[in-house]
Amino acid sequence: MYYLIFALAGFVLFLLLNGVRIWWTRVRPRQPKLHADWASDCRLTSSAVFNDSKITFKNVRNFHWRTTKDRDEDWAEEVVVDSNQVKDIWFVVDQFHSFRGLSHTYLTFEFQDGTCLSFSFETRRERGKRYHPWTGLWRSYELYLLVGFEHDVTQLRTHGRSNIVSMYRVITPPDKDRQMIVQMAHRLNQLADRPEFYHTLFKTCNTSIVKAVNTVTPGRIPFLWRNFLPGYTPKAALKLNLIEDWGGLEKTMEKSRVDQHAQDWDGQSDYSAFIRLGLPPSTLKEQQEIP
Repeated sequence: MYYLIFALAGFVLFLLLNGVRIWWTRVRPRQPKLHADWASDCRLTSSAVFNDSKITFKNVRNFHWRTTKDRDEDWAEEVVVDSNQVKDIWFVVDQFHSFRGLSHTYLTFEFQDGTCLSFSFETRRERGKRYHPWTGLWRSYELYLLVGFEHDVTQLRTHGRSNIVSMYRVITPPDKDRQMIVQMAHRLNQLADRPEFYHTLFKTCNTSIVKAVNTVTPGRIPFLWRNFLPGYTPKAALKLNLIEDWGGLEKTMEKSRVDQHAQDWDGQSDYSAFIRLGLPPSTLKEQQEIP
């Protein structure tokens, strides 16, 4: 009996030591890169240029998706926005798996002139290489901050992939919406200058958003297990007063869905304006405007 226990303990120790050896000799030496034969949807590196309150985003993705393979590819060389003219920030949850926790999250900034830009932390994949959570643990992908028009980033999910997509209006104290778009622009430039590795657990779509929020407002989002299962973040966000309450958790989640309504889009009109037709107006901002 003791022999079996010692044998099992020795085998486990061997696996641990071998894992450490592989990490130290094969994984740790890897360095993130900017230049490679990237997949076409993450081919270009985006950056931001500041001029007073104006921010010029370079290489903004502008695809039109019919399916994930049938698409029109285009990139806008420059898109200029005014950081003082952010109308709303939207927290978007893309449920791509039957298990709700496995979801993708990103932010969309809606400006007063109708421009809607989405910022999505993703894996940057080389051509022909697919993402897998396991390989994402071992420095296999670079962290990519995609900047794209909402009619690209969200349409990919409502039409190209037919996922469940929900949009929650973010509650921002005075001037924090401006600070958030500035922070995202700075983060974009950081990754353009010094690439970083994506990590399936610690540097993902959602943990990157949490870090950005806490950079603007230190301690705003505490350490939560839901941060690692993005599909469950709306409950925490509602409790922390990060998103608008549209009648309790269940009602808010129900009213936030845009994927079903998006199917009626005619393909020609303003996609962003159309998907917002089914979303509740901002009662908080209406109250703030009442003298």
